[in-house]
Amino acid sequence: MSDFYTEQLIKKRTDGKDIAMKILLIAVTVISFFIAFLMPFLLLLPVVFIAADIFLFRRMDVEYEYIYINGDLDIDKVMHKEKRKHMLSMNVQDMELLAPEGSFQLQSYRTGKVYDYSSGDPAATGRYVLVFTRSGETVKVLFEPNRDLVEGFFLLAPRKVIRK
Repeated sequence: MSDFYTEQLIKKRTDGKDIAMKILLIAVTVISFFIAFLMPFLLLLPVVFIAADIFLFRRMDVEYEYIYINGDLDIDKVMHKEKRKHMLSMNVQDMELLAPEGSFQLQSYRTGKVYDYSSGDPAATGRYVLVFTRSGETVKVLFEPNRDLVEGFFLLAPRKVIRK
């Protein structure tokens, strides 16, 4: 039997919160330059804020990577194409339902933690909700799998997958 492997990379859209944060960081940095001119002993302050701006701007450049291997789904957060942070691991055996966002089958899963690992684009048509149980707690994951990823889930749990 051959292994089923697929991976996908989704770029997170810059939302209003990220833009507001960037504007705030730039404004604080500009203000620190004026403060440094008025009080020369605070000359190091703008350098510190510029370094903080660079660090935080890089952390706001986010992509999500979905890796599916034989029923195991791993979701990683990749920041500025340099740093990777593991966000989620789950197995198909723990899955209760995989359905397109807005499906009537999801109505019985209103409670539980919700994690959003999608692009954040409201116009995206391929958003799915993955519902699974971990330690007795219901978890819902919003993500944007491609057709191969949905088919991988369908091969192992056809009754738990609702396809578009």
